[in-house]
Amino acid sequence: MSELRSLELSFEEALEVCKAISNKHRMAILKLLSERPHNVNELSEKLGLPFSTTAVNVKKLEEVNLIKTEMVPGRGTQKINTRNYDQIVIGIGPIEQTNENMITYEMPIGDYLDCHVEPSCGIVGLDDYIGMQDDPRSFYEKERTEAELIFFRMGFLEYRFPNRVPFGSRATQIEFSTELCSEAPLYKLDWPSDITFWINDIEIGTWTSPGDFGGERGFLTPDWWMSNHTQYGLLKNWRLNEEGVFLDGVKMSDQITINDIKVHEKPFISFKIGIKEDAENKGGLNLFGSKFGNYEQGILMKVSHNSTSEQ
Repeated sequence: MSELRSLELSFEEALEVCKAISNKHRMAILKLLSERPHNVNELSEKLGLPFSTTAVNVKKLEEVNLIKTEMVPGRGTQKINTRNYDQIVIGIGPIEQTNENMITYEMPIGDYLDCHVEPSCGIVGLDDYIGMQDDPRSFYEKERTEAELIFFRMGFLEYRFPNRVPFGSRATQIEFSTELCSEAPLYKLDWPSDITFWINDIEIGTWTSPGDFGGERGFLTPDWWMSNHTQYGLLKNWRLNEEGVFLDGVKMSDQITINDIKVHEKPFISFKIGIKEDAENKGGLNLFGSKFGNYEQGILMKVSHNSTSEQ
């Protein structure tokens, strides 16, 4: 028998989840996904709803991490929705006092500190390309801070977030989430790419993107962007705490913990994303900003910390 997957929520998280599931159609979607994975067409047919309505409700459930959508081989390649949890636990008893605090910081994708990229590559703003396509020199233009889509075949981007963990406190968990996918000519659903992530120069893991997604326009993708180009990515969440490394809530490793990245030793928190020279699948990457793709965010960092003054 498989292990029961539970989602335990803080007060703030519970509010967002309750908003998402206070809708009979979304509850019906969760019930169907408890039976087996479905694509949006299947959900639409079973619920007797228009495809567009079903897609909006699926997106709402994705935003609070109750379900996930992945590309899988099928008749061609399909977007399949699966549930992340078997049950949701919300504590409604007396609130236990805790020293736990959360710091949230969103970084625009164009605010990288360092980079090394190789063509094909480019930076796309809200209305046009920034600089020249396939010219790495464009990655140093001052207008890069207005980027809403960045793509390259090989290389990396490094971001430095301000370290706002108070003196006398200890970081207990750090999360990074961003929307991304592989980089192929135009787009190609079957185009795997090994995308690696580093925090404070410590490699925490690699995710293999199944493809470069197109064929339907992203919710936020601007109208001027050609329909035969990349349209959207997948929202991936990396979490590092004292138990190890987690990707989208699934434990990937216990060999690296938050203690290894030594948050207290630097005035910043470095986040690097790229394609390694020795990667098996060198399929590049697309990185989406808050006004491109399917998710209205750049690179989001969350740091939990506890006061050490009473320890």
